[in-house]
Amino acid sequence: MSAEGSHRTEGFPYALDNGAWSAYTHGRPFSETRFAALLTALGDRCDWAVLPDEVAGGARSLDLSLRWMRRVLDAAPMALLAVQDGMSVEDVRPWIGPRVGIFVGGSTPWKLKTMRQWCALAGDADAWSHVARVNSAVRIARCTEAGARSFDGTSASRYAVTLPGLDRARKQLSLLSPVVVSRCQECPAFPLANRDRAPK
Repeated sequence: MSAEGSHRTEGFPYALDNGAWSAYTHGRPFSETRFAALLTALGDRCDWAVLPDEVAGGARSLDLSLRWMRRVLDAAPMALLAVQDGMSVEDVRPWIGPRVGIFVGGSTPWKLKTMRQWCALAGDADAWSHVARVNSAVRIARCTEAGARSFDGTSASRYAVTLPGLDRARKQLSLLSPVVVSRCQECPAFPLANRDRAPK
């Protein structure tokens, strides 16, 4: 549920998006007031809330997220830090843990290039990882292979005809998924030579 949209849950489980991307695409500044109102009204029952960020804003985005972190964690069970172009794993690592996960944002080329490292960082820290703007079967497969715990996208809500294909992709298990690779490596039948070549 976006701070820029309707603040209704319709009885479904939900997460809170700060609305920065929607504001950015419409040429408006991020509304701290709308996000604060959403957080106050629905934060205690959400799965997680995305810390305020600046699209492709690097260090400025991280500073903004850190300024909001205590407030969001006081209102919601989990906060996700939106990683953006210009951020490095070392910039983000100190803040990630069971209550602070990673929301993979940023420009599309940067997101696709770095998705795997962010999901690996979250996995190492026992943290949640979520990838934004996933609107194709190919992107869903990439999320699975990276080890993302969840993803979002608007394709199915805008174009109902895409739903069956996206749902099939969501259910498709990837042999490159970190979960599958780790289970194979633990199996006695998995050859030792292959264990050394398995994706890290």
